[in-house]
Amino acid sequence: MEYRNLKLESKGRVAVLTLNRPERGNALSVEMMRELEDAALSFREDTETRVVVFTGAGKHFCVGIDLRDPAHVESLSSPLLARRRLFDLGPRMIRALREMDQVTLAALNGAAMGGGACIASALDFRLGAADCRVGYPESSLAIPLSWVSLPLCVRLVGPSRAKRWLMLGERLGAEVLLEWGFLDEVVPPEELMERALQTAESYAERAPVAVQMIKRSVNAVAGALDEALMHMDGDQVLLAQTSRDFREAVSAFLEKRQPHFTGE
Repeated sequence: MEYRNLKLESKGRVAVLTLNRPERGNALSVEMMRELEDAALSFREDTETRVVVFTGAGKHFCVGIDLRDPAHVESLSSPLLARRRLFDLGPRMIRALREMDQVTLAALNGAAMGGGACIASALDFRLGAADCRVGYPESSLAIPLSWVSLPLCVRLVGPSRAKRWLMLGERLGAEVLLEWGFLDEVVPPEELMERALQTAESYAERAPVAVQMIKRSVNAVAGALDEALMHMDGDQVLLAQTSRDFREAVSAFLEKRQPHFTGE
């Protein structure tokens, strides 16, 4: 696939995949999500690349779903079956990222919100610029977190903090993210990519078969029940999107005002 929204560079044993819609804060259009899934799967036969670093072009890592993307807007009025098929793209993308054989590392610049936070949580390690911030604002849109990403968040920060973070839709800064365990390291913004590449090289130097076996086994142990528990999280979102609260949330977002939720 020829990518319009991503930039993929090889630096020897390390690849750098850059989300490349800086004019939109690297917001996730349907086309971009398909490209991300394809890019993740493209490494399946690659035995030379040992580490993949993910980052965002411009100011932000990824501000989440592009609510103005025509494909997303059109899907809201599509038949249920079509909505389910399109919605499955998100979980497929996250699974493809998580199941990559290579070690994966997020270099988080600026904001990583919603789908951007899901992408970061699906990777093996997360380095953050000192001015980065991460949040899951789904509750502000009157929907639960989906994309099989809730278990990833819980494992990284623990149940109580995950509840607080997801229910309140807080945007957390680098110091809190490091304390909570979401970030593995925080560095000055101007040193982010240099440090990310240094970290990537430290993993690339290790025996790749052993490293990839360890990764797969740890993921299997940690996520043994994920599919059993989260196989219907997409349907939960589709149900929530039929509510008046969801319509109010989208209107409030586009009009840049506070939503008024009624539980309807």
